[in-house]
Amino acid sequence: MSDYLPEGKLIHTPENRAIIRSPRLLEEAMHRGTILEARAVLCDSAHNLLVELGCMRGVIPREEGALGMRDGSVRDIAVISRVNRPVCFTVTAIETDENGEPYALLSRADAQQRCRDNYLSALGSGDVVDAAITHLENFGAFADVGCGIPALLPIDAISVSRIEHPRERFAPGMDIRAVIKSIENGRISLSHKELLGTWEENAAAFSAGETVAGIVRSVENYGAFIELTPNLAGLAESREGVRVGQQASVYIKSIIPEKMKIKLIIIDTFDERCKPSPPRYFSGAAHIDRFRYSPACCSKAVETVFAQTIDR
Repeated sequence: MSDYLPEGKLIHTPENRAIIRSPRLLEEAMHRGTILEARAVLCDSAHNLLVELGCMRGVIPREEGALGMRDGSVRDIAVISRVNRPVCFTVTAIETDENGEPYALLSRADAQQRCRDNYLSALGSGDVVDAAITHLENFGAFADVGCGIPALLPIDAISVSRIEHPRERFAPGMDIRAVIKSIENGRISLSHKELLGTWEENAAAFSAGETVAGIVRSVENYGAFIELTPNLAGLAESREGVRVGQQASVYIKSIIPEKMKIKLIIIDTFDERCKPSPPRYFSGAAHIDRFRYSPACCSKAVETVFAQTIDR
């Protein structure tokens, strides 16, 4: 695991708590350039963040609120949205206000630059990273890959089984693992489906003759595709009233690895929205060069090859 964690992972650690509560330890951390975390409690009218330290007031000036704030490439929402959330930072100075009270000047941008220089700069396509989901859009999920630095996980890279919205897989705050797909001009793109297992690995959990749970993902003229796992779906015969998003109970007629097919019969469907479960990962590898989803016995090859060229 990287030393540069998504925001929120340091705030409750004993070391971090001890440092932000002690003026002496805070000053030592300033000289060492230690990355710390605390909660942002207010964003003032000038978009400076006030941070809740245990021993003194902490201030992150607007231009230090995130990488890109100084040159205008990042909007102020990157700072405003941190209120009532943990923020990472380094201590840049300890000063005294007009009342003689000490306060700490902090920089989130410096913590992010250290993360970029010392961690992200060494990553390439195919490297597997820890991340935390921050927010969801129709087109994909955004994840913190370290110190609040965002990466995009496009919706079609979340799983093999297609979904209508990332909320069907993720919730903000969820910890995930992901694969670096590309880094272009500092923008990081991720993939996720390669960690959720091959067709064979997923199909091994099922047998013909079983009745199992699923989710209706697509309804076509020739049948309905039912998701059995995020990386496995089967085709069921058409049935009136079946709608996308419904829960289903399905009977498994046959499993055919050579054709990469699972034939199903719908027993029942019903409306119920379930909270997304934490992903189950089949691979613990730190790097993936190539991922073949389809079985070796299948004439159709479905695979991902991670290119090694990274344009930073």
